Amino acid sequence: MNQADLRKRGADVAAMFDKVSARYDRTNTVLSVGNDMIWRAATVRAVRPRRGERILDLAAGTGTSSAALARSGAHVVAADFSDGMLEVGRRRHAGTRTIEFVHADAQQLPFRDGEFDAVTMSFGLRNVEDPKKALAELFRVTKPGGRIVICEFSTPPNGLLRRGYALYLKRVLPVVSRVTSSDAPAYDYLGDSILDWPDQRTLSQWIRDAGFVDVGYRNLTAGVVAIHRGRKPAGASR
Repeated sequence: MNQADLRKRGADVAAMFDKVSARYDRTNTVLSVGNDMIWRAATVRAVRPRRGERILDLAAGTGTSSAALARSGAHVVAADFSDGMLEVGRRRHAGTRTIEFVHADAQQLPFRDGEFDAVTMSFGLRNVEDPKKALAELFRVTKPGGRIVICEFSTPPNGLLRRGYALYLKRVLPVVSRVTSSDAPAYDYLGDSILDWPDQRTLSQWIRDAGFVDVGYRNLTAGVVAIHRGRKPAGASR
């Protein structure tokens, strides 16, 4: 998949992540200048995991975010469509009984209606062929009264910062990824997919359209990333 191909065919995107799985977490830390750890911690706080809860961590990759959620005592299902990512995650967290790794397509989740107390997805919705369908699936598998938290790259509201960020994605990110990643072209796709992604208000409306209520967002790192939250109505039938 080259940098111009933003059609996000499932098999192609999964294969791309398979290639970068071995160095994925290290590369993300370098490219985000360490901010990925701040974003992950903020996401965990937004999810508010509790002991005994069942939480779906969709697009979990190697399970780094899942491990952070599982420290609360919750049982976390780490789901991803990349077998390479899941393989790394299973090895890395082999001794953690509260994390379960599952291969899953975000657009057709292999889970029951209302199975999870909370659902979360970090930096993965952008890679789904039909994000609205994925949000509908997340709504379906969330218990009535349950929570959704989406952490995703977004649009800095400041115009000057927005232009500087676009320059970073187009010029700097490809250069750094050639040194740190096992598959630099995958990060050309990353930059293009971020620039092609809708802003905070648009994603918030998509979450509302899926059926969630009390939807809001909070910008992180001046809007480079935003955490979106919502709740499934207590009376929802599915």
